[in-house]
Amino acid sequence: MSCNAQIIQTGKTKRFTITENKEGKRIDISIDGKPFTSYIYPDVLMKPVLYPLRTSQGTLITRGWPMDPRPGERVDHPHHVGLWFNYGDVNGLDFWNNSTDIPADKKSGFGTIKHRAVSKMTNGKNSAELEVTMDWQKPDGTKLLSEETKFIFSEAGTTRTIERITTLKALGEDVSFKDNKEGLLGIRLARELEHPSKKAEIFTDAAGKTTNVAKLNNEGVTGKYRSSEGKEGDDVWGTRGNWVNLNSNIGVEPVSLVILDHPKNVGFPTYWHARGYGLFAANPLGQKEMSAGKDVLDFKLSAGKSVTFRYKVLIHSGSNLSDNQVKTEFNRFAARK
Repeated sequence: MSCNAQIIQTGKTKRFTITENKEGKRIDISIDGKPFTSYIYPDVLMKPVLYPLRTSQGTLITRGWPMDPRPGERVDHPHHVGLWFNYGDVNGLDFWNNSTDIPADKKSGFGTIKHRAVSKMTNGKNSAELEVTMDWQKPDGTKLLSEETKFIFSEAGTTRTIERITTLKALGEDVSFKDNKEGLLGIRLARELEHPSKKAEIFTDAAGKTTNVAKLNNEGVTGKYRSSEGKEGDDVWGTRGNWVNLNSNIGVEPVSLVILDHPKNVGFPTYWHARGYGLFAANPLGQKEMSAGKDVLDFKLSAGKSVTFRYKVLIHSGSNLSDNQVKTEFNRFAARK
């Protein structure tokens, strides 16, 4: 923890605990002494992430590979780890696809997000808050953007939530976020939450790199996306919506995983970069790519200016959430200033 960081305890009974491990490059968030998630920034990752994510029953909902592989998982897209926030074209640099798999002679085209400091940690009875700062860096280490992010972790009944408020500030130069399909808030799902795979697929990133995604054994795989606009399954990809709800079961445990957009976000309502193979992402900045050219944003941030993005993730256990239940949660979130 930085020398300026504050640790604040609230409430007589602190159900939530945040513990920093500098040597391990991680900050653990626990509820009633049991792990919920961790903010991690090891050298093998090109950005800090929340990993893994667990339901109130302790069930893992994020893919383990490449950090902690589990049997039957896909082993594609090594840059898909936990829950993250980055983008595929920032002044021509690809922050999204960067990983240890990128060969040295290609690294000049990729950006890296480095954890800089913990600003504040708040342990409480009903929630916990973690505030961190990061630097979006060019390949030579020059800082392109500064990031200040607040995570709010909470639990009500069998629903856990993560609210992420991220402010990006352009530093010494104007910053362009050219329309690109690789963005912005992403989660890589556990195998059980994927759509049943009907066939092998080949996906190509913005740099032209292809990834083979194999058809796997579909036993126990029951995921299905549904958007606020009534789109379902693979039809959600490339459409706009206030929210998307992923309903599934992990063993006998019904699970719903929801991402809520916020009306104050640039590009609201967001386009959804939601793939059946396990990538669940909200991308408000890739409008030309997501709309087949119908919309164009090419968002720009002038030097010294800032932009803030707000998202909320719901992890619900014990039942599959209905449209009305998710809509109610969205309306509450949207009303927050």
